[in-house]
Amino acid sequence: MKRFWTAAALGALLVCLTCVSAFGAVNDILKVGLRYGSDALYSANLENYTGNGSGYSFGYFDEGRGFVPLGSTSYTTVSMTQDGNIYVASDGTYSSTAPSGAFSVIGGYHVQLPGSYPSYESAQSAAGAYDGFAAYVGGSFYARVGSYSSYGEAQSAAASYGGDVAEPSSTGVSVTVTGTSKILFQFDCYGARSLGIRPEGAANPITWFKGYRYYGAFEYQRVTGGRINVINVVSLDDYVKGVIPYEMSGDWPLEALKAQAVCARTYGARTTKHLGSYGFDLCSGTDCQVYRGTASATSNSNRAVEETAGQCLYYNGSYIDAVYHASDGGATEDAANVWGGDTAYLIGKQDPYEGTISIPNYQYTVTYTPSQLTSILQAKGYSIGTIVNVYVSERTNMGNVCKVTFVDSSGKDLTVSRETCRTVFYSSTYNKSVRSMRFDIAGGSGGAPASGCYVNNASTRLSSLSGAYTISGDGTVGRYSGESAYVITSSGTSRLASSASSVPSGEGFTITGTGNGHNVGMSQYGAKAMAEQGYRCEDILQFYYTGVSIW
Repeated sequence: MKRFWTAAALGALLVCLTCVSAFGAVNDILKVGLRYGSDALYSANLENYTGNGSGYSFGYFDEGRGFVPLGSTSYTTVSMTQDGNIYVASDGTYSSTAPSGAFSVIGGYHVQLPGSYPSYESAQSAAGAYDGFAAYVGGSFYARVGSYSSYGEAQSAAASYGGDVAEPSSTGVSVTVTGTSKILFQFDCYGARSLGIRPEGAANPITWFKGYRYYGAFEYQRVTGGRINVINVVSLDDYVKGVIPYEMSGDWPLEALKAQAVCARTYGARTTKHLGSYGFDLCSGTDCQVYRGTASATSNSNRAVEETAGQCLYYNGSYIDAVYHASDGGATEDAANVWGGDTAYLIGKQDPYEGTISIPNYQYTVTYTPSQLTSILQAKGYSIGTIVNVYVSERTNMGNVCKVTFVDSSGKDLTVSRETCRTVFYSSTYNKSVRSMRFDIAGGSGGAPASGCYVNNASTRLSSLSGAYTISGDGTVGRYSGESAYVITSSGTSRLASSASSVPSGEGFTITGTGNGHNVGMSQYGAKAMAEQGYRCEDILQFYYTGVSIW
């Protein structure tokens, strides 16, 4: 069948194709931080997946993220460790200090033979005559021999070899055979280059690292005096294969998995949030997308990636911010009402699909005492006294929470808005949180206390309702008689109560809600529900993201 295109449609297609070319060339290879910052490692082990690999190449990644090989080894288990005296315990673990029990030492001082060498092979050949190893420092190859615990020991040995002492480098990384004292290679990360390790063998080899299996290669960054950041350097689609089974069950319907694959790929192609700070694009946790490699992948989850190969979400020719959450509780939300700033494709809508399936922990209840809320707010830096009241003070058109107000015993109020309405309740101390943007609060007055109100632009707040004229529940105006009274606010009519009567009885303030997450973008359980009703990947994505294109 012939397809005819209007000039406008052709123009839009060209914009999208240009976008794919421009962005894809940069982010087709991703750098994903596995261990970094406070989680950086003294030593990082790699092991070829059984029957899948046959050793490693040493090298580095150039500015275009291409791997530049320098040398190789046939060993299938290697460890990258900080340069210096390395203590190897009897169980094969490495440390910078002597462990209890039996151990061996890989000295951090070496004899460096005279001169440099034009290649890894020539340096290794020279060093190999003395059972030594090659080193790559500042763009040149050197031959090194021995491992000594002190400068003096190395200096004595250097006299017999005719070389100089190579001292430990604060940016150096030693590659050893795991669990042994054999050094295979040394690389100094001084400058812009970091050590790269690429598994060899099968067409797409898999490597064990910290109990997970990964496609791709690895980069080891060591900043002066610091520990080693471990980065997985992997193709975009192999990365997505390592995201899907951790962000969505690999046994879910294929069309839901395909929708997740397109979201995850778009997020990966668009995001470089850690590049400036750490030199990689994405982390492997919930701050980005959960990424744990291939171990939990299923044939269905891999198929979802393969059947959507290269597909991303675009709005006006640019990648969208393809955010998603577990469940919306009945309605998604405008990004502006959660994070601020209008995003045309992240518009809230009522969700008729989630309610058609069973969702684990869909409804939640959490109770806070006044003292707990006081402690939580003060620990977060809010200037507030003892909490006596808390209530939802504004909702969005979708029925989600937009503002929450806290009131203390002096009548001072604190109103938080947007996503803070949810996150402000989080406490690791009490192991409590509010899981979504869709909830109700019981136990408070449901409105502002009397001490939080002004009358006729007065400069002080009311200390009580005594003598005040109020609006009753049926709209009658009269002097306050001790019954429920209401005040007109910018968001409607709110019930008044004296601050003394705002203190809840029993357990405290009970929050009940539905859903799990920030409520913006795609609901993962909603996608599952739609797929079970026969909707395609494209239908799912175009429901949750407004006005987007899929290419």
